[in-house]
Amino acid sequence: MTIKLGRTGLTINKNGFGALPIQRRSISEAALILRGAFDAGINYFDTARMYTDSEEKIGRALGGERKQIILATKTTAADGGELNAHLETSLRFLKTDYIDVYQFHNPERIPKPDDGSGLYEAALEAKNAGKIRFIGITNHRIGAAFEAAQSGLYDTLQFPFSYISNEKEIELVKFCEETNIGFIAMKALCGGLLNNIEAAVAFMNTQSGVAPVWGIQTMDELEKLKSAIKNENAPDAAQSAWIERERAELQGDFCRSCGYCLPCPAGIKIFNCARMSLLLRRMPPEQWLTEQWRREMEKINNCINCGHCKEHCPYGLDPPALLKKNYVDYKTFLRE
Repeated sequence: MTIKLGRTGLTINKNGFGALPIQRRSISEAALILRGAFDAGINYFDTARMYTDSEEKIGRALGGERKQIILATKTTAADGGELNAHLETSLRFLKTDYIDVYQFHNPERIPKPDDGSGLYEAALEAKNAGKIRFIGITNHRIGAAFEAAQSGLYDTLQFPFSYISNEKEIELVKFCEETNIGFIAMKALCGGLLNNIEAAVAFMNTQSGVAPVWGIQTMDELEKLKSAIKNENAPDAAQSAWIERERAELQGDFCRSCGYCLPCPAGIKIFNCARMSLLLRRMPPEQWLTEQWRREMEKINNCINCGHCKEHCPYGLDPPALLKKNYVDYKTFLRE
């Protein structure tokens, strides 16, 4: 299944490749995964300058397929000069002379012309020079996402979206479709909490204007995705029932594992520890009841309530409170 990515006019496979996880794989392992995705018909590959060696791995594996793929990457630059430096590095690692979709990576302030940062001007200059084709933006905050979409400045918007998204997030998707902004869905599996890939893909099949990117880090995960995307239908009765149960359980306050709460001065792995109760119940619990994870959960006692995680959570959560609640539950599991 292919779709048009909003007003970019780019024809992409409905289901794209999210390249954040391949930074955890060796160069040879990443190459096998990337080539496997390409051979399966996936042509949209989304990465970022801050994903360590992800860009380099894509360039090594797919540099010879440039005309057959759509490349998207991101910058966390604070000013125009830094953006230019990031862009040149991305071009070199990706083995290309242009980026199809160049995105501002979850900025606190939406870059706009004449805002003093020079960011949007630098992106526009790079576009005019042919180094990027379209300007996009990513965000985790619904207010900032709406601001970006309503500004008219961006060809694409990347935002978390899945079958448990709330009404405001669904409204954002509809707005982008109505205004012809390409909507790229990150976290379609909520950072691993949603484990029914068939149901997740079937839901996305009903969202005509949405292009999900799936984070893939193993060949087994790739095979599961390849199997799921063969079905281009809407959810069947069993999948619909599953989705409704998931919505009832997960809609609300839970950690999406975006990682913007880090670094934690107490060394707490907030993005896992703050959702441990869900992980224990939605995955084989044995992997979380190890000595290593017992020590990680014990670090919650070292929380100094500095406020950093709460201030930086794009979902408005109270991580210290979530950590304490999950630690109590974790200790109950240990005693059972």
